[in-house]
Parts: sequence; structure tokens; C-alpha cells
Amino acid sequence: MDEHIRQLLLLGREHYSKGEYDQAAHLLKQVVERTDRFADVFDMLGVIAHGRGELARARQYFEKAVALNPNYTEAQLNLMVTLNDLGEYDRARQIYAGIRHRGSGGRELDPFAKGKIANMHAELSHAYQDMGMIAEATGELEKAVTLCPAFADLRTRLGILYRDAGDLKRAKEQFEAARSANPRFLQARILLGVLHLSAGDNDRAIEELDQVLELDPVNKAAQMYLRIARSPSRTSHPPPTTE
Repeated sequence: MDEHIRQLLLLGREHYSKGEYDQAAHLLKQVVERTDRFADVFDMLGVIAHGRGELARARQYFEKAVALNPNYTEAQLNLMVTLNDLGEYDRARQIYAGIRHRGSGGRELDPFAKGKIANMHAELSHAYQDMGMIAEATGELEKAVTLCPAFADLRTRLGILYRDAGDLKRAKEQFEAARSANPRFLQARILLGVLHLSAGDNDRAIEELDQVLELDPVNKAAQMYLRIARSPSRTSHPPPTTE
């Protein structure tokens, strides 16, 4: 390798690793002007372009990285996220299917890859939900939870969709699983307390909400629902839901 290119690469990668993206981009673009054979250079330039909101350019960089190295999982994941941001959901899913197929050929996807794919499913779920396509939104979150069952936030979002669809049993299962995955993720615990309260199980609601307040003594939602649960004059109407 040419010594000048080697120095540009070394300095460019160093700046990138430190988050000094302007300096990194300046050096990495000089590498690209001299040679186009380094897949990681295009991936880094893609990440920088994506962070600047230059999505079309980011896609070009990631596509080049994948063309140079078809097994470059991180570049493929970055391309998937960019395509998703551009609204090209079908193509993003095609890339995802290819990664899954490769991953099933004898080796498990690493946690980083799983997390990134799970978050892409969660973003797709948001997009479907915004369009009123609740069944599709639920399906995407189910895929995300299958990939990363310990992500309490994803389980909680899935539980909310189940709850809003009237499937309280599955909602409760997701809130409980989120609590098990991360006992300090209070949104799931409050939602679980509200489910108990709505079902008339005041004792379990009080137990859950008391534990929330042990972790966060000034939590307003927990305080409000706890007052309702302990009120002797509470009506049979369910309390307001919380997101």
C-alpha cells in the first residue's frame, strides 16, 4: 500500500473512532480519491453522511461498501437503516432477509446485529402505526422482540399495542416480561399496575405501584394511580391509560 494512503487511512480511522467526523471525512475522502478498495472507508463515510442528514449520499456510500464486501454485516445494517429512513421499506426488508439467511447458515447473528435489526423493525412499526396499519405495526414489534427479548422498551411498546387492541392477557405478559428484563424500566411497571387496577385487582396494583415509588418516589403517574387504587370511593370505571 502507498505510504501516503496508509497515513490517510490511519488518521482517518483514528478521528472517526474519536467521533471527530469532520476531520475523518476530510481524510477518508482523500483515500477514496486514490483508491476505492476499502469497504470500511465507504461505511464510515456513509455513517458520517447519515449523521448529517445526507441520506441519498449515505445510501451510495453503504451500497459501495456492500458491493466491495457482500458479507459486511455492519454496512448492510447501516444501509437497511438508511433505506428505512428514505421510506424504501421493501428493499430494506430484502436486505434483512439476506442477512437472516446468511446468519442461519450455521452461525448466530451477533448481539450488535440483532439490536440494530430489532430497532429497524421498531422504526417500521412506528411507520405502520402512523398510517393506521396496526396489525402490521404489531407484527414488526413482534419480530423485534423475538430478536431482542431483553429489550424492555420494545416489549412495553408491544404490550401497549396488544392492550389497545383489547388483548389484555398478552399485554400483561409483555409488561411482566419487560419488568423481568429490566426492573427499573418504570413505564412497564406502571402500565402493569394500571392493568391490575382496571381489572379490579387493587391489591396487586398497589403492590406494583408501591415498588415503582420505591425506585422513583416522585413519579407522578404512580402516585396518581396509587391514590385511585387506595380510594374507598373508587368507581368501577377504569382509570385513564398511560403511554
